[in-house]
Amino acid sequence: MTVNGVDVPRSEFEYSFNKNNSDGVIDKKSVDEYVDLFVNYKLKVAAAMDEKLDTLSSFKQEFAMYRDQQVRPTLVTDAEVLAEARKAYDRTKEAIGPRGLILPAHIFLRLSTKATAQEQEKVRQRADSVWRALKAGADFAELAGKVSQMSRTASRGGTIGWMQPNQTYPEFEDAAYALQPGEFSQPVLTPDGYHIILMKERKQLEPFEQLKDMIVRSFEQQGIRNAIADQKVGQLVDDSQGKLTKDQLMSKRADSLAAVDPEARYLIQEYHDGLLLYEISNRQVWERAAKDEAGLKAWFDTHKKNYSWSESHYKGIAYHVKDKADVKAVKKCLKGLPFEQWAEVLRTTFNPDTIVRIRVEKGLFKPGDNGTIDRMVFKIRNTKTDAANANYPIEAVYGKKLKKRPEDYTDVRSQVVADYQDYLEKEWIASLRRRYPVKINKEVLKTVNQH
Repeated sequence: MTVNGVDVPRSEFEYSFNKNNSDGVIDKKSVDEYVDLFVNYKLKVAAAMDEKLDTLSSFKQEFAMYRDQQVRPTLVTDAEVLAEARKAYDRTKEAIGPRGLILPAHIFLRLSTKATAQEQEKVRQRADSVWRALKAGADFAELAGKVSQMSRTASRGGTIGWMQPNQTYPEFEDAAYALQPGEFSQPVLTPDGYHIILMKERKQLEPFEQLKDMIVRSFEQQGIRNAIADQKVGQLVDDSQGKLTKDQLMSKRADSLAAVDPEARYLIQEYHDGLLLYEISNRQVWERAAKDEAGLKAWFDTHKKNYSWSESHYKGIAYHVKDKADVKAVKKCLKGLPFEQWAEVLRTTFNPDTIVRIRVEKGLFKPGDNGTIDRMVFKIRNTKTDAANANYPIEAVYGKKLKKRPEDYTDVRSQVVADYQDYLEKEWIASLRRRYPVKINKEVLKTVNQH
């Protein structure tokens, strides 16, 4: 097809049609049904372009962000990610050195740096007592669970986890690395307190080939591809010596990607057009309808029969007070005031500070919506009393019963807004079809998904 002089290839239509009519879609369309929807979509985008909405800074920023999300992964190869993993492995191996990795457990007794000499001696004696119990054959894990004052490790029988050099206090590290598997130390004093250390296992770092998949997965979760992409883009911009900005570079990359990958091309275009569609639809229909109070009122007044009810409604309040005098005070306070002002007037008059004299539910109620209104207005028995109002035992209502239809459009505002939006949408589309020429190649249309 051609919309406003712009050719639309079959492949673009197929991309959109197939994406919006996949197996999970409930309201599937035939090709002929979808053509009208697609043309309307393209007409709205044409209108947005005519209004130069693509020049808005907000549009440019959001589109660039999405475009870059699609382009970034193409800047980084698996080989580059693997190379970063290798560098990280080599750094870790060098840091570990010949001492290797250890898996220690400990029983920890805390000692404050502000402890008195008497307190220090008490903790030291307790540590010696634990050590003697271990020497006598006590189970290390069981004892750690009972007396160790580091709950995170005590619950695991004292096990700390695999450690490498320079990860903890030198006093702890030196004592731990001096142990062989199965051996435990005498009490070791560090700035935190006393530790009795059990060596569970020792090993050297596994070969890179054995760990590479785990390292790559970890790097992927940390966003390594974005980091590499940022570095490469920065370098390319620097290499251009001021001829290219980051945005220009990513735009050129997006064009190159689109030239060889139709799926990526239409995905990027879909986001570009979708942003324009949202902005112009908001201006022409959604926000326009929501803010056009005069238009909403006129629509409601003209279509009142569309908003009739099969059952009565009550427009007003159900309220609960402690003092009978407040029942009349509320009614006197609200008399003659517009409905939309009731909530604020009640709040400032009866609940201006921390003292709450009244509890109120305001709205448009049908039978079953509110227990108080059910009892007092609709005369429905056996409705439950709200437990939250137990401290406000006197209930009352104020308002009016509407039998057949709402009093004005504000009573059913959301429904009126939705209907008014539908009207504006149809009028807008009709004007777009008059404004922009559309030509559909029927012969090519017949071959959609058939070639």
